[in-house]
Amino acid sequence: MSRVAALRRPLNEDLSGFVALLRRLQVPHRVSEESGEQVLWVPDEQLSGGVRELYARYPQGGEPDDLPPVQKRPAGAGVIRQLRSSPMTALMLLLTLIVAGITSLGDNPVSVSWLTFQDYSIQGFVPWLDSMEAGQWWRLITPMFIHFGWLHLAMNGMWYWELGRRIEARQGALALLGLTVLFGLLSNLAQFWFGGPARFGGLSGVLYGLLGYCWIFQLLAPTPAYSLPRGVLVMMLIWLLVCLSGAIDLLGFGSIANAAHVGGLVAGCVAGLVGGALARARR
Repeated sequence: MSRVAALRRPLNEDLSGFVALLRRLQVPHRVSEESGEQVLWVPDEQLSGGVRELYARYPQGGEPDDLPPVQKRPAGAGVIRQLRSSPMTALMLLLTLIVAGITSLGDNPVSVSWLTFQDYSIQGFVPWLDSMEAGQWWRLITPMFIHFGWLHLAMNGMWYWELGRRIEARQGALALLGLTVLFGLLSNLAQFWFGGPARFGGLSGVLYGLLGYCWIFQLLAPTPAYSLPRGVLVMMLIWLLVCLSGAIDLLGFGSIANAAHVGGLVAGCVAGLVGGALARARR
């Protein structure tokens, strides 16, 4: 997708209100940091002119009564544009869907055993170091692709799409890939260390890592891309506490990889602290 820079604004200017207005108008856009400025990108020059006119009249957002001629997305085209503008986010979700199909959402023990943190058979779990010595290093990462049931897959996929796109738009595809692999590795290690031998999987640890990253980064170096609704953060933290309480297990919804959640959140907060501090220093 071609991109046109519609606006270039100082880093200390809060664009969150105007970005929210563009979302309400369904205007395709993304915001990134380029050469010490916030740059708002749109797909074409015609749309760029409309966005600049809109900003001149409503820089803080608001609810305009008469709108300038800003072209809205054709029905169905928005999803395609978002996929093209967030290729790494889409690729990670595609891999997750492929693994869900291969493993039959965790019901195929043969394929699942190749992706779990520890190999296992009818005799039990293979010692972790034996798998590492056999060169099966992928097991450190691949549990994040395993999901057990449609609800597990849908919830994790939805949140990865929401958080991943923000990071990819702000810092690029390689940054999102690096953070995903890092949080997947650390959350898997945390779950194995505190939970012991078990089948566990899912993107939840990565999601809490991305959440913590956006949260702390935004506190140190505010940017529209990482401006999450306050209710989202509160809801995710409350859900973490509910899972830690053991209520989900008692209700019969299955075991929760709590150590992976906490490990991912801690890793994300530390990464956000480093990334936010560096971004703040550059400003």
